[in-house]
Amino acid sequence: ETAAAAVLGVGAEIDRELGIIRAVAARLTAAQVSELEAANPPMRIYANGEVRTAGGGNGNSMATDYPSLVRADLLHDEGLTGYGTTIAIVDTGSWLGKGIKKNAQGQHRLLIRFDAFLDQVDTAGADDDDLNGHGSHVTGVAMSSRRADGKFNGLAPDADLVVVEAFDAAGGSTYADVINGLDWVVANKNAYGIGVLNLSFSAPPRGHYWEDPLGQAVMAAWQAGIVVVASAGNTGPDAMTIGSPGSVPYIITVGAMTDSYTPGDTSDDRLTSFSAAGPTYDAFVKPDLVAPGGHMLSTIWQQTALAALHAEYFDGKYFEMSGTSQAAAAVSGIAALLLQSEPGLTPDQVKCRLLASARPAVDDLGMLAYSIFQQGTGLVDAYDTIYGSANDCANAGLDVDADLDGTGHFIGRAQRAADGSFYIEGLAGYVWNDGYVWNDGYVWNDGYVWNDGYVWNDGYVWNDGYVWNDGYPWADGYVWNDGYVWNDGLTEPATINVWVEQE
Repeated sequence: ETAAAAVLGVGAEIDRELGIIRAVAARLTAAQVSELEAANPPMRIYANGEVRTAGGGNGNSMATDYPSLVRADLLHDEGLTGYGTTIAIVDTGSWLGKGIKKNAQGQHRLLIRFDAFLDQVDTAGADDDDLNGHGSHVTGVAMSSRRADGKFNGLAPDADLVVVEAFDAAGGSTYADVINGLDWVVANKNAYGIGVLNLSFSAPPRGHYWEDPLGQAVMAAWQAGIVVVASAGNTGPDAMTIGSPGSVPYIITVGAMTDSYTPGDTSDDRLTSFSAAGPTYDAFVKPDLVAPGGHMLSTIWQQTALAALHAEYFDGKYFEMSGTSQAAAAVSGIAALLLQSEPGLTPDQVKCRLLASARPAVDDLGMLAYSIFQQGTGLVDAYDTIYGSANDCANAGLDVDADLDGTGHFIGRAQRAADGSFYIEGLAGYVWNDGYVWNDGYVWNDGYVWNDGYVWNDGYVWNDGYVWNDGYPWADGYVWNDGYVWNDGLTEPATINVWVEQE
């Protein structure tokens, strides 16, 4: 009673009574603390510190580290958490466990769940609809509101969520089911304020990007004003391994890097061995950038297929997984932060800001440690994305309207040298997306050293005599792959499988 009276006397509010220690919990300003300390008799005041379990394994509240790796934690400290934005995730579903069901404000944030297999809204309201676990994992990377060591587990902890279940318990789907889900997202964009669409899956390209049904669907989403983020695929490290829909030039395609289990030490950061590389079959630079994708921690339901198959990576709450799926989810979260900061940005403008602020890996001589076809513009930087000023630097020279109505299609600027290596046609060797000159006005390697002099892949030089995919005769000019049969062996428009990336 004495403590309560004293707290009320300085104008503070009591959160709860703690009778077992004859105290109260309250939120106090610095001035109120000083006033209580000067009281007669003085009050004992204790900070409401964090308490953590001491169990083995991952525990119940693990630091994920990747928000700090891309400097999103600095934005969270400034109050930028994705509030008011919506991320739609087309995947195996999502477990609405702790950190997903509610945002950082304690508010329920699942807006709706759509079942692309049954073509209907799921009204059952179950929290454990994800029987595979992949969708839950990427959702957690993008937007978990759980905290550890004072930092959020996910990139956009206050973003709203739209779940589109288009993959089964084994992680498989078909073009028809996935595209049905994408169709629903575009049709319901305004109803749920969908600003970002995460696609952590890939399939082998089945033609030019404008001929591929998945490509057409994601272009329609981009045209509708949705920022589409897709994984590059886990089929690397060889060139020309980017899958669909990541091969679509308009959207944001993400490769994966890893901190090698040392988040506080950048000297051993590297590109993951599985991250797919460009150029695409239509000669575009992909991936557009890279994000953390190695040994990513996120929460999944314990009854999922992944938890059963890989129990060694699961402690009952947190599951460790690597893949460009997780890297894409990280970028989706950052895109939500940007849209909260500047709601009026178009998808092209969001892409521009992300790419222009990324930090390429360079060696101690300032040269690219990885090819542009491996790392794109470099490691995503959430903080510089928000506070950057780049504009009109993405998708210049492209026209999504023409692509969709069939009046115009586009080929990128990648060229293949006589020794089998790839390069970019244009000024200074690096003209990206027809009009944005990377090394003429925006210098890639000016002051951006990822690894403090460390050369990724231990000096392995991609374009020095190494023949990428020998047998794919690149073009003389812009006539490319003349005579190559895209659907070799596929004589009927049969079902084509699409698999989520869960390596």
